[in-house]
Amino acid sequence: MSVTSQLSTFVAGLDSARLAPELVRRARLLVLDFAGNAVRARHEAESTPPLLAAANALGLGQGSARVFADANGYAPAGAALINGSLAHSLDFDDTHAAAVVHPGATVIPAALAAAEMEGASGAETLAAIVAGYEVALRIALALPAGAHYERGFHPTATCGAFGAAAAAGRVFRLDRHRIASALGIALSQASGSLQFLANGAWTKRFQVGWASMAGLVAATLACEGYKGASEALEGRHGFFRAYAPAPDPERVLRGLGQEWELMATAVKPYPSCRWGHAAIDAALALRAEHGLEADRIEEARLGLSRAGMLLIGEPAQKKADPRNIVDAQFSGPFVVAAALTTGEMAWDSYRLLGDARLRALMARIHCEADPEIEAEFPAHMAGKLTVRAGGRVLERKVVDPKGEPSNFLTEAELRAKFAGLANSVIGDVRAANLAETVLRLDRLEKAGAILAASLPERAHFGRDDLAL
Repeated sequence: MSVTSQLSTFVAGLDSARLAPELVRRARLLVLDFAGNAVRARHEAESTPPLLAAANALGLGQGSARVFADANGYAPAGAALINGSLAHSLDFDDTHAAAVVHPGATVIPAALAAAEMEGASGAETLAAIVAGYEVALRIALALPAGAHYERGFHPTATCGAFGAAAAAGRVFRLDRHRIASALGIALSQASGSLQFLANGAWTKRFQVGWASMAGLVAATLACEGYKGASEALEGRHGFFRAYAPAPDPERVLRGLGQEWELMATAVKPYPSCRWGHAAIDAALALRAEHGLEADRIEEARLGLSRAGMLLIGEPAQKKADPRNIVDAQFSGPFVVAAALTTGEMAWDSYRLLGDARLRALMARIHCEADPEIEAEFPAHMAGKLTVRAGGRVLERKVVDPKGEPSNFLTEAELRAKFAGLANSVIGDVRAANLAETVLRLDRLEKAGAILAASLPERAHFGRDDLAL
């Protein structure tokens, strides 16, 4: 059997009743993390109004499928597109370090949209989400992600389309042949570019939502008997050969069904590119331990891997002068300056983009490729911060930033993150109910109850309320 066939057999045969309890618990927490991001972005991300307007103009705003924190109904494809885009809009969603993928934003919306189409149970939907994570992450690991990045691709979107197709196909209970066909159809839609870095474009958010929708479309076509390309992953013109110079297709199958890449997925405590999180941890620790004051910091140097430099370190002049939220999310100098100046890196930190004190510190923060940090990649999204202040040189290396599997957030910390995102949008009571609903996903009669629980307190708060 080909790699694609074996992966499809795994997805089709994944039994919800045989998932290990710790895998189920972790999957529920990842869905909770996803939901908080989507709820907040529905009413705060600056890219949301034009996204909703375009979805309505395209006829995707009519139907019974739900978008988080939105009282209106959408077509299933529209719901997958919007929920996926929302989940990635704050850059606060889950991350797999070695794969360099945010799996939840593509996989979960496709699974939920398919679940609403099918009336699927929470247990079946959770199994589909687990399957989708494994597919997206294992494909990224086989590229590998670093080489894929260097070609200018965004692996969350490209690999995510396959994960979304697998998740939706599992909800539809497709057999292995139709799952393989869905992956073959997803191959024709796998796209996503890093060019958004040039001008702070919102395409990074959109292409993730598009991947979720693409996966749902692929699975739906396969469900209706549409024929997809065979050997979608390893074929002569398949994904691996077309999207990376030296892939390792067999990596997809290593430990399949025994080792769960979902368990190697991290959650973010800070709403910015994951490559800056080790530096934020280091900045906060040094500030607290040594009483650092921003005005007294003479210089700071942030050591990164080459992949980290690509995202948050270069070009140096642009990273030291972010002009919008996307720029700031991908600026090592900004996130470090925010942490050193205010003692936090939160969503509200982006309100400080024009702050003179913070901008002055950014000019004294320099990013550099560090061989010691490069040696940690791709197993760890490490970073090293060196600060010179008051005649002292202080250094902190962080190998596994807060939120990584070895340093995972507790349920209480994840609940606090969720509340901080959702309470101001749907109200404290509804947010608490949504959290409880998500955390019993595997026991829900209908997985769609999660989306219904996310409705805002004002029932009319929806399509007509596009203002931020």
